[in-house]
Amino acid sequence: MTMAAAPLADLQTTFLAQVLDADAPLPHGWGSSHAAGMAVYRNNYRSALIDALRAIYERTERWVGADAFGRAAAHHVISHPPTSWTLDDAGIGFDATCAELFTGDPEVGELAWLEGAMMDVFTAADSTAMDAAGFSAATAAFGEEDWAGLQLAFQPGSSSCVVRHDLRAIWQHVADEDASGVAVTPLDHPATCIVWREGERSTFTMASTLEGRAFTTMQAGASYGVLCEMLSDELGVEQAIMQAGQFLGHWLAEGMIVGLRS
Repeated sequence: MTMAAAPLADLQTTFLAQVLDADAPLPHGWGSSHAAGMAVYRNNYRSALIDALRAIYERTERWVGADAFGRAAAHHVISHPPTSWTLDDAGIGFDATCAELFTGDPEVGELAWLEGAMMDVFTAADSTAMDAAGFSAATAAFGEEDWAGLQLAFQPGSSSCVVRHDLRAIWQHVADEDASGVAVTPLDHPATCIVWREGERSTFTMASTLEGRAFTTMQAGASYGVLCEMLSDELGVEQAIMQAGQFLGHWLAEGMIVGLRS
């Protein structure tokens, strides 16, 4: 009497588990020759993911060195196997992995975040920035209530993160093949790194944490009135209104805003 074949769904589940974990049980009916073939397949799978991480995080690899990066990348693909259909998403959470592994060099996690964010905004949907003239035309008839309820639409994929190192200086250094001998000095105060896209080019700026909170608040859908209230808690009403206007002008000038939310 022969044993019934395992259902296809069960076989697929067991196969995938073996791809991700060498200690997982082999699929039903597999022997040592199948296990050897799976080991080759698993190695090719992980190598492809590590190569994808190397392509996304070129500057991070230069910063920490090829060997250290390879170990971090291998740890990441084993601990956080991708669930997306595209290799562009292979690096999801890699900045957290770097922060965990390079505890003595906290700038590594921040640099990895920046590279990942630059990739995300580059592959995001195309959009056309709203300039100051377009914004003025769209808000020409606004009254007080309209301004209080104003909501902004930012570029798809744009993001921000609080950082404690001058990522602009690090980014410039690792643009070269040789990033050795660069001294890392933490910022005197935390700052916010904001990432967006200028045409076909990903870019970023270092801003104050106050501007970073303002950006995050409005990107999440808060109104201009809510922003002013948030700022007034720290600056007072008059200064808050002035500061909110300066932030808005900066975002428009940099091309971060694509329109008004209805």
